[in-house]
Amino acid sequence: MNAGKAPSRAPRLRLAAFGSPAFAIPSFERLRSEHELVLVVAQPDKPAGRGMAPRTPAAAAWAREHELPLAQPERLKRDEAFRERLRALELDVAVTAAYGKLLPEALLRIPRHGFLNVHASLLPKYRGAAPVQWALIEGERETGVSIMQTEAGLDTGPVRHVLRTTIAPDETAGQLTERLALLGAEALSQALALLARDALPSNAQDDAAATRAPQLGRADGRIRWEDDAEAVFARHRGVTPWPGSWFERRGQQGVALVKVLALSRTAASAATPPALEPGTVCAIDERGVHVVTGAGTVILEVLQSPGRPRQQAAAWARGARLEVGERCG
Repeated sequence: MNAGKAPSRAPRLRLAAFGSPAFAIPSFERLRSEHELVLVVAQPDKPAGRGMAPRTPAAAAWAREHELPLAQPERLKRDEAFRERLRALELDVAVTAAYGKLLPEALLRIPRHGFLNVHASLLPKYRGAAPVQWALIEGERETGVSIMQTEAGLDTGPVRHVLRTTIAPDETAGQLTERLALLGAEALSQALALLARDALPSNAQDDAAATRAPQLGRADGRIRWEDDAEAVFARHRGVTPWPGSWFERRGQQGVALVKVLALSRTAASAATPPALEPGTVCAIDERGVHVVTGAGTVILEVLQSPGRPRQQAAAWARGARLEVGERCG
């Protein structure tokens, strides 16, 4: 009996990997196991935390742990020595995964197949630094990972490969980012196998359908009570864990920013209390603090005042002397 010829493995590619946060590590693990990873490039260590001590990017720490060559250039555009280092490596392709810097055209031309980027959205939707967060804020029910050919523009290059996934109803940005990091590693593995066989497709993006996903700031976490309950909940998921949901409360000590660490919305069929403005507390019970929104109500479940430990919202309300009828923010 003829068992047939075993399928041939895709050729191993010689490549460099650019990335900084933990999102990049699953992709880098696949590159290390399936191809010849000859250089890891991460952003420089930066001061962080209260003591402003230098913090090493997760990808750089991973490279050191695995004793891989590492570069952390300050400026890509004017660093001719770094470009010469890349040229000397004779790369088949380079990969970026949340590297965090735009790549100059002179750099993009060095690898034989250019640069492929692991982008956590279904391009052309959510081009930019925070695609996971904005997909949640906008109430998307599906997302995915696009393997994109990098161009000088911001996430404008042709899409080479896509894997999709359904967003869970209560999934936060932190949880979804971890899941998309794994999906991105699989998408990249598939794309590189096709590239090695010269079989990776290339599809131009529809610029007219593009949406933006700029980096989040502290203000993006402010709860918009005038939005409906579903939108308030969607924003909370999108800003968790950072910058986090918050509202302001005026008290005897002035205005304090109150963090909302857990929030849920009431059933869609629940009636909104009549004649109450958005942001008004309409009930306080063992479930938490119920607040009116533009349509429906949400329940604040876990809260934290400045300099205080996190508390169940009902206990926080007692300590803060919050009353039904008071406005939040």
